[in-house]
Parts: sequence; C-alpha cells; structure tokens
Amino acid sequence: MSDDLTSQIIGAAIEVHSILGAGLLESVYEAALCREFELRQISYQRQVPVDVIYKNLVIQGQRLDLLVFGEVIVELKSQNNLTEFAMAQLLSYLKATGFKRGLLINFAETKLVSGIKRISL
Repeated sequence: MSDDLTSQIIGAAIEVHSILGAGLLESVYEAALCREFELRQISYQRQVPVDVIYKNLVIQGQRLDLLVFGEVIVELKSQNNLTEFAMAQLLSYLKATGFKRGLLINFAETKLVSGIKRISL
C-alpha cells in the first residue's frame, strides 16, 4: 500500500478527529473529512455507487463512503465496539470494485490511530 497516499488520508482524518473529537454521527465526520480533503487538495469522490454482480445479475444500492485518489476506498464509522462486519464490508467493496487498497476509519475511538485499519489485496 502506498504510504504516501494513505498517510495523506490518515493525516486529514486525524486533523478532523483532533478538532471534532469522538461521539458525532458518521455523516458529520464524512462532511468534515471532505472539507479537509478540499483544503489539502486531495482528490476524492463521495458516496460512490457500487454494483454487486451475482450470477450475471447487477444489484445496485451499495455505496462507498469515499473513494480517494481514484484508488483508495475509505469506509467511515463512528461506533463503539466496532465488529468484524465493518472489515468484511470493506473487503466486499474491494472485491466488488477491483480496487486493491482500503482504509477503515472509526471516529468513535478516543485516539483515532486505534481506529484505523488498512487493507491491501
């Protein structure tokens, strides 16, 4: 995984967390992180639709929280006791899209570094 790209994303997330702290809705962190990306001139897309293919049937309705630099999926959470489901969700998104890198960022952690998981396929 490219340390430079993910380091930029993580740096922006840490800035958001240092200002807002833990305990807000995921949508608040998403909006704030997008603003931080804009200030840092980090390219991103928000709420990107993803199709899932099942036996030649295209199933719509899934959305990536963020696609950063056109290649890193960023899944945001704001949950205490994050379950393995969140990791499984990110893995499924990576498989469905063909992207190879993802970050799971849980803003509910007191120290954000504890809430960041990197995935590389």
